[in-house]
Amino acid sequence: MTRPVKPVKEFYTENEAAGYLNISIGDLYALLDEYIFNDGNPRPEHITFCESDLVLLGFWNQSRETNPPKVICMPRRHGP
Repeated sequence: MTRPVKPVKEFYTENEAAGYLNISIGDLYALLDEYIFNDGNPRPEHITFCESDLVLLGFWNQSRETNPPKVICMPRRHGP
């Protein structure tokens, strides 16, 4: 039987996530603000990320560099 592969770490800090993605903290915050925290509420402090978060952030980062983007951007959410 095969065992499931466990990630190296369960959670990554903001600095570790930026390093993993090979981007600056400012670029990480820009990705978060553009794709996740875009409903007008402030981004929380000290966010941690799991491995699947890093995969998605990496995809978004690459799609920003691709012209035209590989995905269709969802419209910005408006408050409640």
